[in-house]
Order: sequence, then structure tokens, then C-alpha cells
Amino acid sequence: MLRLPGLIDPHVHVRDPGAVHKEDWDSGTAAALAGGFTTVLAMPNTKPPIFDEQTLDLSLGAAQRKARCDYAQFIGAGPDNALAAANLAPRSAGLKMYLDMTFGQLRLDDMALWMTHFQNWPADMPIVVHAESRSMAAAILMAAIHNRSVHIAHISLKEEILLIRAAKERGMRVTCEVTPHHLFLTEDFVKQGDLRGKPGRGEVRPRLARQADVDSLWENLEVIDCFATDHAPHTLEEKDSDDPPPGFPGLETALPLLLTAVHEGRLTVDQIIEKCVANPRRIFNLPVQHETWVEVDEGAAHEIRAADQHTRCGWTPFEGWKVKGRVRKVMLRGTEVFKDGELIAPPGFGRDIRSSG
Repeated sequence: MLRLPGLIDPHVHVRDPGAVHKEDWDSGTAAALAGGFTTVLAMPNTKPPIFDEQTLDLSLGAAQRKARCDYAQFIGAGPDNALAAANLAPRSAGLKMYLDMTFGQLRLDDMALWMTHFQNWPADMPIVVHAESRSMAAAILMAAIHNRSVHIAHISLKEEILLIRAAKERGMRVTCEVTPHHLFLTEDFVKQGDLRGKPGRGEVRPRLARQADVDSLWENLEVIDCFATDHAPHTLEEKDSDDPPPGFPGLETALPLLLTAVHEGRLTVDQIIEKCVANPRRIFNLPVQHETWVEVDEGAAHEIRAADQHTRCGWTPFEGWKVKGRVRKVMLRGTEVFKDGELIAPPGFGRDIRSSG
């Protein structure tokens, strides 16, 4: 058996409030524990989005009642909430800025709006940006101008990882994350096997990239600070519709995919701990979870099946994949919360890591 510290996922969509038919704080954190994650940081693009005190209270109230693992909630950056958001910073996981895909109260139309957030958000709290290619370069420049750090969500392209490498080599304060689906899948995903004729199941943002991009991510693993699932569940009915929403579930498949890469010699256990525990804790200023660990049968071979998972969405892009590594037990703050497929932690067991209470 392999014992790992409780894993941290800094990029999770729990769909609560607004779309609880496909996930909520209960089912999302159940999936987290089943996947070996004992802390999740939730994204703010819910319905309504989390961008002020009222909506933050709404999300955290639901989490307090339902969450089975520990958590924090991001605040979304909007065109006119820079001061209000900054005042809520101590209660949040950080600030999330959508610089490519934006809508409603989180829409940022020009870089002048970015600047107000970079100016007002506390320097000791993280800013995370959804920014791709050129907008990513602009975000790194914006952070440098304001002499602060910035974290780039879900990078996927060769040009992005090479730019981040160059920025780090010049002392710029930039960190980044990559998802398992951008490490293990390419743009050819929808042409394979059962996905033929179901292109909606391949819809994700950032889009799946070319093999050359995937290869570059693996070749530059030392530049990548975090593995983050970007767990973004939608039902199969939604994915197979005429207007499929982008996103994949990922909390329960991430660790076995990464441990399979360890078995293949592409990754080490120490790198998993670095990118799933040590670096997220440092970047997002997270407290240590005492008496918290995950017991994994590192050599257990099994097949990924949506029917075995706890996420409410009912599917996985990795259906049928043969992997190694199965979570056997999870301890959280000295309490057994998961064992051999059984959830033990009740809804409400999770704690808000930003709460002083």
C-alpha cells in the first residue's frame, strides 16, 4: 500500500448553486474523497455566479450543509466588483478572472477592467486566470506590471508552457496547472471508439490539443506547478445535445491516471505529491490538514467505469481505460471518511479552510 498526503484540487466546479442536477457540494465532495482529494477549491461561474457577499454566503451556506471534504470558494472578478471582491478576499480561495470565456457578471471586456482587480486584490491572496495563448501572455505582463503573482489555469498548448518557462526563467511570478485530460487526451479523442458520432463528449475548454502540445506538456513537467482536474460535470443528455456544454468530470479518474503514468515511468510519486499537495498548499496559502492521508493500492489494476463513480453526472471521458492504483482508505483530520468504495463522511463533515471558526 502507498500512503499519500490528502490531495488538493485547486480547480473544481461543483455546480452549486444553479445546476445541482449534475453536481452539488454533496456529490462533488463525495467524488473528491473517492478520488483521494481532501481539499477542493470551487470555481465561481455558477448560477448565479459568486461575485459579491450575498452570492458568497449562498455558496458557503450550501457547502457548510453538504460538503464531505474541506473546501474554499473562489470569488469571480467582474467589471464593477473590484473593491467589493477585495473586501471578501479573506473568506475566499482567491480571485478568478475569466479573460477568454466570460459571461454575465463575470464578463471583463477590456484590460482596463483587469487592472482594477490587479490593483485592488490583496497581494498575499492568489489570482487565478482563465487565459489562453495571447491573453495568457497579457495576464503575465499585467501581473509583472503590478509586481504580483498570477496563476494560470489549465494550460494546454506548447506555446503556453514554453512562454511560462521563459517567464519563470526571467523571475516573473507566474505559476500554472495542467489537467489530466490535457495530459492524456488529444484532439483526436472524439474520433476514437464509442465517441464517433458524439462530438459533444469531446467539448472542453481549453479545447483538447494536438499530440505535439501534449508531448510538450510532458517534456516540461518541471515547469508545471499543479495537477488540477477542472472537474466540470455535465450530464450525458447535455453532452449529447445540439448545444453541448464544455467540460469533463475528473475528480475520480485523476489519481489512477497519474499512478498509471508512474507505473509507465513517465512520472514519479514524488512529483504527484509536489503537484497535488505541496505546491497547491504554497500557491493558495492553504493550511496543513493534520492526521490526513490517503491509502492507495498502487498496483491494483482496474477499468475506469462511470457506474462505479460518485459524481452525479454519470459519465467519464476515460470509460473503459485500464489503469493502476485504487484508493482504499481516506483519513481526514483523524477520521476515516472513505474505505473500499464506501463513503463514511456525512454531508457537512467538510470544513471551510478560510473560516476562523
